[in-house]
Amino acid sequence: MSSYKSTYLIIGGGIAGVTCVETLAILHPEESLVLITASSLVKNVSNVSFFAKTIVKFDVNETEASSLQKIHPNLQIIYDSLNYIDSKNKFATTDGGVRVEYEMMCLCTGGIPRLISEANKSKRILGIRDTESVQEFQKRLKDGRKMVIVGNGGIASEIVHATRGIQKVWVIRDDYISATFIDPGAAQFFQDTFNRKLEDNAAKNTIVRRHIFTEEDTLVSLNKDLKSAALGPDWYRKLEDLRNDHGEQELEIIYKAEVKSVSDIESEFPLRIELSNGRIIDCDFIVSATGVEPALNYKFDEEPIKGLDGGLSVNEFQEISIKDIFAAGDVAHAAWTHAPHWFQLRLWTQARQMAAMAAKSMHARKINEEVLQDFCFELFTHCTSLFGYRVVLLGKYNGQNLGNDYEILLRTTPRHEYIKFVLQNGKLQGAILIGETDLEEMCENLILDQIDLTPFGDEILNPDIDIDDYFD
Repeated sequence: MSSYKSTYLIIGGGIAGVTCVETLAILHPEESLVLITASSLVKNVSNVSFFAKTIVKFDVNETEASSLQKIHPNLQIIYDSLNYIDSKNKFATTDGGVRVEYEMMCLCTGGIPRLISEANKSKRILGIRDTESVQEFQKRLKDGRKMVIVGNGGIASEIVHATRGIQKVWVIRDDYISATFIDPGAAQFFQDTFNRKLEDNAAKNTIVRRHIFTEEDTLVSLNKDLKSAALGPDWYRKLEDLRNDHGEQELEIIYKAEVKSVSDIESEFPLRIELSNGRIIDCDFIVSATGVEPALNYKFDEEPIKGLDGGLSVNEFQEISIKDIFAAGDVAHAAWTHAPHWFQLRLWTQARQMAAMAAKSMHARKINEEVLQDFCFELFTHCTSLFGYRVVLLGKYNGQNLGNDYEILLRTTPRHEYIKFVLQNGKLQGAILIGETDLEEMCENLILDQIDLTPFGDEILNPDIDIDDYFD
């Protein structure tokens, strides 16, 4: 059995694991560090753009794990999977029999796909979760005539948007598309866009004020598989240029339905799906994009505390219930008392933030200094792309945990922008910004400062008024 000794041990080569390595390379490059990753390809972040203090957009690139040794001179990489953690004697072992002694460890093992229950019955059910599964999907797409997409998060939405030349049936259990991120109004905005039903000269600015009584109470994960590098937020670009020779592009969306059964058949299409609403659909293959669950298929000598979502409960410093073991990304459950406008939603953005915080905490523990939680945990932010539009989510953008006591202010320009403000007692609590709105920094300040907007009324979203002038 080969053995290593290190100050810091990082498990996982996804965004969280690599961010942890990169942060420690800045904070503590003279200390030894070991990275255990099952894939030779890891994910690193580039082209970081700040729209405001806490709103960050970045690209995720696939790179060789060995490239990390250029930024951390004392990094050693083990290509294997974690098997067992002995927290009392402070060592970990891998599936291949490697033993690593550590002073502090950070678990960034991500998530495993939550495929539909029928997935083990057919090889024609694909889970989109990592680089390898995207490659398999590309092969199927080239020869496919009809596919069924199951799921309503970011990956399912982008598959629908980016694929061409194949019939698509999108099965969702909600009553509107992309419910992980947006509200019914934004869903309608996107549908109108990709259906191309609106005339360009009919676009007008409108302001609507009304009460909405909805809460998003499900945590949906989008990324990471234990055994290979996780997808980045721009993964779908690999699909945009794919075409085939079978018919025209078609899309049917089936709402409030789930897959009941799947069976192989000998017919025009090889697969038959029965839905919970009684619909029967024949197709070439199914794409299951229904999220992930924390990957914990390794053992501890002492059972750690877990959250209701199955993730390792971590405090505000990302430390789990076992001393000197930290966790970040999809495998972690944020168990601390959250700031009023922050909540956990398993995203690449939060994986990066949690991993950087874990690295700072480990470094502070080593040099015996106090560390404060990063400011990014004061406000939920996420910047992504859906259906070709920039989407920025801020605070309690869907009225999360606000009950019925809040108001919505909307401005929408069809095929151009969608702006939604969530207000409570005249103060901004959250926002959805779709398109090039240039309102990100102003909204961030309004939420963090809790400025009373009552004097402005509906005029705050009047397109004829430059509202930035009010809050410079």
